[in-house]
Order: sequence, then C-alpha cells, then structure tokens
Amino acid sequence: MPIPITIPFAAAAVLLAAALYTDVRSMLIPNRLTLSFFAAAIVYRLVDGGWHGLLQGALGAAAGFVPLLLLYAAKGIGAGDVKLFGALGAWIGVPAVLYALMYAILYAGAIGLIIVLLQRPMAKRMIAAGLTFLLQGGRLRRGQWTAWAEGGRSFPFMLAAVPGAITAFLN
Repeated sequence: MPIPITIPFAAAAVLLAAALYTDVRSMLIPNRLTLSFFAAAIVYRLVDGGWHGLLQGALGAAAGFVPLLLLYAAKGIGAGDVKLFGALGAWIGVPAVLYALMYAILYAGAIGLIIVLLQRPMAKRMIAAGLTFLLQGGRLRRGQWTAWAEGGRSFPFMLAAVPGAITAFLN
C-alpha cells in the first residue's frame, strides 16, 4: 500500500533528511532546524485542525520529546535528538512518533552491537575508511572519523532514527 503524501509526511521527511545531513556531518542537530519545524507544525496543526489540531500536535510533540528526554538524562543521546523527536511528533502525531521511536531504538541497538563486535584495530580502520569514502566532501575528514571509530562510544543517532522512521511509515 503506497504511503499517502501529505503535508505532515512531507515535512517529516524534510526534517529527517536535514537532521541526518547535519548529524552525520557534525554530530549536531541545530536548534534552528528543530525549533523552526516545531513552530511550523504547531501553526499547521492550528490552521488545519483548530484547537483540536493544536492539541494533537502538542500531544505528538510530548510523545516524541519525553521518552527521549529520559535517554538524554542517562547520557544515551544528545539534546538535539530529543528536540528533533519533539518536532517530529508535532508533525506526525502520537502513534506514528512512538512507532518511529521504537524502531529507532531497535536500530540503534543493532548499530551499537555491530560497533561492539567490530572493536578491533583492523575493523576500526575499515569503518573509518568506509565512512570517509561515503562522506567525501563533508566537513569531517578521515582523521576525525578515525578518532570516532577508535573511541567506539557514540554514533550519530540519526543513522538509526531515519531507518526507524521509514520502517514506521511503511508499516
């Protein structure tokens, strides 16, 4: 069954694509991105559905924001990821953002497991070389990705969030 292309779906896709780009390049999701998309979602919800639409947007934002705030408090993710899921929830609503969040956490766990399994010097160099090849032209250079691979502690959460959202949208 094809996904209906609606304004909220299109906005969510643009938000996720922009966040993926910035997160992979700099391990940051800018406030101007998340806050502008959040504000646009609230305005859209109010215009499209009145007070009920505004309430639905606020509930969606809370559903995306609150669970990730707990992960942020445990130092599992960055604050940009928390704000991103709040903005995403404002656009797509409670059920969709919770499914996207669930799948993103599952993908993040799989990525984390792969990183743990590949914590050998040769694997670190291969990961760094592969990422360098994929991200040619980005601001992060081979030395920065090598340092990331050798640290083995974190990765851009958007590498899990985007596939998680796609999986949620397709189900």
